[in-house]
Amino acid sequence: MAKVIVDSEYLKEIDKARRELRALISNKNCAPIMLRLAWHDAGTYDVNTKTGGPNGSIRNEEEYTHGANSGLKIALDFCGNLPNALKVSLAGCCIMQGKYKTFTWPSILHGAACQSVVAVEVTGGPAINFTPGRKDSKISPREGRLPDAKKGVPHLREVFYRMGLSDKDIVALSGGHTLGRAHPERSGFDGPWTAEPLKFDNSYFQELLKGESEGLLKLPTDVALLDDPEFRRYVELYAKDQSTTCVKAWLVFIADLENSFKTDQTEAVTLDEDAFYKDYAESHKKLSELGFTPTPTGAKAIVKDGTILAQGAVGVAVAAAVVILSYLYEVRKKMK
Repeated sequence: MAKVIVDSEYLKEIDKARRELRALISNKNCAPIMLRLAWHDAGTYDVNTKTGGPNGSIRNEEEYTHGANSGLKIALDFCGNLPNALKVSLAGCCIMQGKYKTFTWPSILHGAACQSVVAVEVTGGPAINFTPGRKDSKISPREGRLPDAKKGVPHLREVFYRMGLSDKDIVALSGGHTLGRAHPERSGFDGPWTAEPLKFDNSYFQELLKGESEGLLKLPTDVALLDDPEFRRYVELYAKDQSTTCVKAWLVFIADLENSFKTDQTEAVTLDEDAFYKDYAESHKKLSELGFTPTPTGAKAIVKDGTILAQGAVGVAVAAAVVILSYLYEVRKKMK
């Protein structure tokens, strides 16, 4: 495969693809199934045999008809019916063989991986780095490599360790169940995991710790996260209130900069939302790159023509706005 060339034209295509994907996923409310498609394409990886993984093989009928993939033909058809303009953007964003000229099925499946990143972002989740350049495969792995929702702790470790992932990855990626719902005709289970199944947050973990809640689903593999002490410590960390800890941490940050508060007010504060979002973003990226070694240009995003991707700057601006608003809110409370 030719090296990915990251120039100003490439970055324009990336930006265009992300904008169009945000609009499309928001309009169709398809974030959960696009996340599931990317996960199931990647989740077949075997670190020992170097087979399976995020290579687009899920497009093969042999694979999308596996029991664990029931219903994903909907997502595949959705990918195949993308507008032509978006197909070009996805080809540029996701396979980038030198220059983005050819639209192919692999580009759409790698586009699905790209869409899963956008799906998490548009529903309120963390920004996830996406590196293009995966090779496609027409060879599907045998059935049975994905997790079985009816099993417990030993099974989860067997499946995820086979992929080369860790206990932290198991729990963080399980947090993706904050999006979507189970359908009885596909899995035999019914219902959403959270009260807001189109919002990415830490409520999945909060609901786990609450126990049974009417109308909400808890799979055996979900409950297993509470049965194991190592899993549970991550569940408890990720379940902690997000907004409160974030406001406190931003206030500590501002206090440290201004040097205007007492020393005891600038003690370290645990960013629990950041803990989950940070860990989820890292685990999602690991999952999407199983068996894939990015080229130096793709991995480091070397930019030609002096072009710089402005996404980071946008993130800084948003964070700054949160800091200022949170600070003013707290100051106003103290004045009352």
